[in-house]
Amino acid sequence: QVQLVESGGGLVQGGGSLRLSCAASGRTFSNVAMGWFRQAPGKEREFVATMSGGWNGGSTYYVDSVKGRFTISRDNAKNTVYLQMHSLKPEDTAVYYCAAGRPGYRLPERSNDYLYWGQGTQVTVSS
Repeated sequence: QVQLVESGGGLVQGGGSLRLSCAASGRTFSNVAMGWFRQAPGKEREFVATMSGGWNGGSTYYVDSVKGRFTISRDNAKNTVYLQMHSLKPEDTAVYYCAAGRPGYRLPERSNDYLYWGQGTQVTVSS
């Protein structure tokens, strides 16, 4: 059974930092892209960041609003992906989801390009 389990969310003051983790089990995801999405109340799920997998893995892509503040990384030996978040803003408040991409998609941005999803972790940034 494939599972993605996020952790590391919480309440933080504006300007603070958090590191989210996503531990995968049931299969290895080293050969596919791993991504982070978020969904704020009343809004659609939004792409945040992705990192490619496979032989040319390690490339990253971010939504403009988090560039320079968030960093995605992965530890294939631990089957885990991370999202380091700095300089957090109230508008970063959302439920954050990790996802494993479908084979063949290098840096996917669309939800439909991901095959497995975690249950989400809440990030709340106070002003």
